Amino acid sequence: MQSARRWVVTLIAGLLLSAGVTVWGTHHAQAEPSYAEWGRVAVLEAKKKYNAEITDYKHIGRKTLRDHVYEEKFKLIVKKPLEEFGVYVNVRFNEDTGELLNISYKEAGNHQE
Repeated sequence: MQSARRWVVTLIAGLLLSAGVTVWGTHHAQAEPSYAEWGRVAVLEAKKKYNAEITDYKHIGRKTLRDHVYEEKFKLIVKKPLEEFGVYVNVRFNEDTGELLNISYKEAGNHQE
């Protein structure tokens, strides 16, 4: 009987310790990447432009255009009721002021709006 009780106590302690590690781990999330803010802008603006859902996006890279002016490039997947296609979105901005300067779109592959 004592053996069974010890087993139950050990099991409960293990579960509590496991849950504690999981909760502790969720409080220490990684910092957001520098492009994340512009990725949200790209997604929101593409949703408006195409009047569609964006199901996925990938950050392609950052390019320096001139002092404090950069361009982040993303590939988004646009999903409409009868079609799905990729769109490259370039977001130009001034890093010092946070000002959005321009957004350009180019459909991937043979898709033309």
